[in-house]
Amino acid sequence: MSKILLVEDDPMNVDMLSRRLVKRGYEVVVAVDGLQAVALGKSESPDLILMDLGIPLIDGWEATRQLKADPASAAIPIIALTARAMPEELQSAREAGCEDCDTKPIDLKRLLGKMQALLNEEPTP
Repeated sequence: MSKILLVEDDPMNVDMLSRRLVKRGYEVVVAVDGLQAVALGKSESPDLILMDLGIPLIDGWEATRQLKADPASAAIPIIALTARAMPEELQSAREAGCEDCDTKPIDLKRLLGKMQALLNEEPTP
């Protein structure tokens, strides 16, 4: 079972996405701000991080940079989640170290496909 760190500050998004991921067999750990994301990214050793970019304390770009700069968490794939799918925002997420990006509202089938590709898992039908 893959462990996913879900970094999201909106309680409704946390509830919806975490329940849907658990239902599909993932273990989900939640961080509600950038500082918590960095701490849990290092202490929990997740297999993948779903990183909301617009989070409090430090934003998702900076949290990603900090995780990628630390050898303990540098190899963890990160998918940026954003409501603003502007090309420059997606590019800046990749420059910060995100392997992929996905837009909100979440299209679960599309997101799962990206997650499975990064986790080297078989696609779900």
